[in-house]
Amino acid sequence: MGLDEDALDYHRQDPPGKLEISTTKPTNTQRDLSLAYSPGVAAPCREIRDDPGKAFEYTARGNLVGVVSDGSATLGLGDIGPGASKPVMEGKGVLFKRFADIDVFDVELDHDSVDEMVRSVSAMEPTFGGVNLEDIKAPECFEIETRLREAMDIPVFHDDQHGTAIISGAALLNAVDILGKEFGDLDIVFSGAGASAIATARFYVSLGADPGRITMCDSDGIITTDRAQAGDLNEYKSEFARDLPEGGLADAMDGADVFVGLSVGGIVDGGMVQSMAENPVVFAMANPDPEISYEEAKTAREDTVIVATGRSDYPNQVNNVLGFPFIFRGALDVRATEISESMKVAAARALAELAREDVPDAVVKAYGEDPLQFGPEYIIPKPLDPRVLFEVAPAVAQAAVETDCARRSLDREAYVERLEARLGKSREMMRVVLNKAKSDPKRVVLAEGEDEKTIRAAYQLVDQRIAQPVLIGSRERIWSTMERLGLNFEPEIVDPSSDPLDSYAGRLYELRRRDGVTRREAEDLVRNGNHLGSVMVEMGDADAMLTGLTHHYPEALRPPLQVIGTADDADYAAGVYMLTFKNRVVFCADTTVNIDPDSEVLAEVTRHTADLARRFNVEPRAALLSYSDFGSVENEGVQTVRRAADELRTDPAVEFPVDGEMQADTAVLEEMLTGTYEFSALEQAANVLVFPSLEAGNIGYKLLQRLGGAEAIGPMLVGMNKPVHVLQRGDEVKDIVNLAGVAVVDAQDDS
Repeated sequence: MGLDEDALDYHRQDPPGKLEISTTKPTNTQRDLSLAYSPGVAAPCREIRDDPGKAFEYTARGNLVGVVSDGSATLGLGDIGPGASKPVMEGKGVLFKRFADIDVFDVELDHDSVDEMVRSVSAMEPTFGGVNLEDIKAPECFEIETRLREAMDIPVFHDDQHGTAIISGAALLNAVDILGKEFGDLDIVFSGAGASAIATARFYVSLGADPGRITMCDSDGIITTDRAQAGDLNEYKSEFARDLPEGGLADAMDGADVFVGLSVGGIVDGGMVQSMAENPVVFAMANPDPEISYEEAKTAREDTVIVATGRSDYPNQVNNVLGFPFIFRGALDVRATEISESMKVAAARALAELAREDVPDAVVKAYGEDPLQFGPEYIIPKPLDPRVLFEVAPAVAQAAVETDCARRSLDREAYVERLEARLGKSREMMRVVLNKAKSDPKRVVLAEGEDEKTIRAAYQLVDQRIAQPVLIGSRERIWSTMERLGLNFEPEIVDPSSDPLDSYAGRLYELRRRDGVTRREAEDLVRNGNHLGSVMVEMGDADAMLTGLTHHYPEALRPPLQVIGTADDADYAAGVYMLTFKNRVVFCADTTVNIDPDSEVLAEVTRHTADLARRFNVEPRAALLSYSDFGSVENEGVQTVRRAADELRTDPAVEFPVDGEMQADTAVLEEMLTGTYEFSALEQAANVLVFPSLEAGNIGYKLLQRLGGAEAIGPMLVGMNKPVHVLQRGDEVKDIVNLAGVAVVDAQDDS
């Protein structure tokens, strides 16, 4: 199948289209329905009648954007009419929801005049929190947006005008910085004089460009004052008319610092790029075919040429999805009355700053394995980078507050936490722990300190003030990697190849001499990161340790168990995964350590896992799992689980509900617990699931993760005398940072 056939099949699959409406409140009982509709719905209606602003409190309006079009300039298809434009508007709704959790009604209007469009859209103001105008032809789009912004008290934003302006503006800020030029000194040439080009030129002026150094070309050549005086231009093109001789695009590009293409493909050649100023910027953004191909622009000359296009298969994609979802998110969340120029500038500057940060592994993998690092090939974040939400939306919201077009105040730190919760329960849960870690950062040894991921994680730990990392490894190799990655920080490094380690070797010998370790062997062992890190923690020279990124789990776990050991109140360690779903969290144990636990081990693992849950502000409710429900099957395996549950229920020190043995569905379905097994000590669904064996635990958590759509955080090691966590081979930087945060909180509790 070709792309067209695939797209048609994609859109017509049942149900047709790309969007649906779903309920957000329970509708299972008669009472639910009476609250949702008659008679209960009258109460919020009366409240809104008396105070219209309460519509944002009692309805979905505050998270609802209208995507409105007349279909007069749809993508590259032209005037195809409102009905034919509907797939595009539905697609826009998908992007709003996917990237910023904003709901959308797409509205296609069959109007031919500006007055009709303005009248219809403004009449819908009570429905929406904001309006995104889309694919409306120029010059009508300028007047429609201007009049709607004057008529409506909610944000109105024509993305075709401003989206490309904001994203390319962010890219240009970084390109200029890399090339060592001044924004106000740039000679900028535009190919195209439609809505997007005019809005982009205006926006560059807001960023600091000199309007007298902007040259705009349309299909008839350079836009000059002579053409304006002859009545050849509309009022919007005339804004950028310059007192220049008539000429074509090639004439305009001669000596220019920046080329901005918002026109048609193939109209620029290598010779035109060669004529530009030293180290030029070429933004060839016509889609699907740019004004000049990426390869031709890059090879046209020997100095640095920074190139951006609208395509995803080349570096530096200028994609509007980096803008509109997050701009509206910030505007909606402070109940802004408009999207002001300051808010747009804030969005561009936030994007530009984000491109300078270390890129998450998941983003790199999504675009291939090539590294992404700030420079000529990476001047703008990738559209799939989840951090855009946390940087752009708060910047926009803050700008709205500062320019007095917000109806709500802003606590930026708390707002970022709310945004993280929108992207998944795991982010919300980790934020609890990371905030605790930041309150009192501890020293965390990273045993595999030479690994690139470890070094990047250490940078984030320092930058976010989560922990004080100590890297074990070659000082020379670590500094070389930091320089290559552009990471500007000064981590503490312990170099086993050169640093004096006599005290650590002596302590290791003292701890392990009755296990057959000689003094010479101890001196050799402390040159190994796992042993050295373990001794440092045991001696109190560090508060916690992470390892396992480049080792098999048992191999990484063995030195900490031998050197640090289990806690005074523990005989066994265990591995726990926290699994987060949309509206619930469960802790699964043991998933990594104890192969065939007896009842004593199961009981101890349950206690430790309950303590871990409380560190995430979760009150534990524990279920010991089996394939039997409360005696429905009798054999030794079931009895082992039952004995563990009995021990826990009769232990006065256990201050959380616990029961078993029970099947997994019984444990997680409240109606089964309170209906079929009303005698159970659990009155609500369990959130601590203790598996009867390592085999069951490992299989169970992976099925929940892969088929159940859960996000997994861990494995977190419980029961150790001091905080130690063993990563899984292949974990990403974010996993290292998360487990380091958990380790810091563990250390805080121990201090």
